[in-house]
Amino acid sequence: MKREDLYDLAAFSVVAEKRSFTRAAAELGMSQSALSHAIKSLEERLGVRLLSRTTRSVSATDAGERLLRSLQPALEEIASSVDAVGAMSGTPSGTLRLTATVHALRAVVMPRLPAFFASHPDIRLDIIVDDNLIDIVAERIDAGIRFGDIVEKDMIAVRIGPDVPMIVVGSPSYFARYAAPETPRGLSEHRCINYRLLKTGGFYAWDFEEQGRPFQVRVEGPLSFNNSDMIRQSALEGHGLAYVYVDEVAYDVAAGRLIPILQDWCPTFPGYYLYRSSRRQTPPALAALIDVLRHRSR
Repeated sequence: MKREDLYDLAAFSVVAEKRSFTRAAAELGMSQSALSHAIKSLEERLGVRLLSRTTRSVSATDAGERLLRSLQPALEEIASSVDAVGAMSGTPSGTLRLTATVHALRAVVMPRLPAFFASHPDIRLDIIVDDNLIDIVAERIDAGIRFGDIVEKDMIAVRIGPDVPMIVVGSPSYFARYAAPETPRGLSEHRCINYRLLKTGGFYAWDFEEQGRPFQVRVEGPLSFNNSDMIRQSALEGHGLAYVYVDEVAYDVAAGRLIPILQDWCPTFPGYYLYRSSRRQTPPALAALIDVLRHRSR
């Protein structure tokens, strides 16, 4: 195999997975015109069309799908071999691609980055912020960070954070107008701020517990967001009740800007875990990150 064939095959794999020359070019760090030329040259050498292109989308042809199925394991094996060779240098380096939620980054990852970069200056992090579960294998992402109870069983997971308690809060101005509900079921009579789930299009149902038994309450109100910072801000301004992580509003509660309610009913979620595919060896750079993030009980 010629060297240019390997480069072009790797480029084809990314385009086929991303279904976009724009996104693929950004990931590969090359121009769209150069990427398009590489794919065209590969198709000419193979004598078959690999991608169907329209003005709005890109998809693999039947021949392209067949090639992709055999190509991906080979590329993953090459990546594992490169990682193994890199480990022999004794100095972890390279770029790690991660996916995490905003809260996971804020609560667990960001506070530990100064120590991580001080110890590993040759490692770069490319972080995709997303509250939805991303297929890290299909998207060629090194690792994800989510709550432990939603990590798929076929993944290798390492705990990196403590349990996370939830809380319902409202502003003093809100409670001057509305009496606090005595139970979660009383929330149906209140103005609540919903969290929009972009993947499903629905709203997040608020989780509660009664004598150890979990249940959910669907709420209604004048506002909905897919951003936790805006939910907190709206609660501070008295627009409604908010269901949030305790650490997100700890200072507001301590200052009296927000008042907690239904505390005996609010659950505690299992801590965050960093998870990775079991199909590949752990790259040295990822092993270094796991070592820094690993949760150590006190």
